[in-house]
Amino acid sequence: MSCYEIEALRLGLMNVLGSEDEHAREHAEKELEGELDGPIEALAEAESLSAIERHLDAALVDLEAEIAEADSDSQEYDYMRGRLVAVRDAERAVHRLTSQGESVLDGLGEAHDVLHEAFPVDE
Repeated sequence: MSCYEIEALRLGLMNVLGSEDEHAREHAEKELEGELDGPIEALAEAESLSAIERHLDAALVDLEAEIAEADSDSQEYDYMRGRLVAVRDAERAVHRLTSQGESVLDGLGEAHDVLHEAFPVDE
């Protein structure tokens, strides 16, 4: 059993962050062999945090549907529920990363404004 959502998220984040860790990329790609379609494929190929958030949400919807159809007495059911918890936790981490990035952007804008207030530019 594999956690396709997490591996696809790792690939998407590697894309966004410009990671050059080929070993980690190859490992994630191997885990996803034969599973690259729909939201998992889109998540693995994402190139922005907003795309990651969108595709991760779609992958969660699919996982929740898969759990709803599963036999609740099977061992696989418990694993899928564990996957759901892990993916929801990852979703919160991505939201924090996006919020922190937006905060940095806001701070840079404020610093720019303060600089122009202190040193006005004649036009």
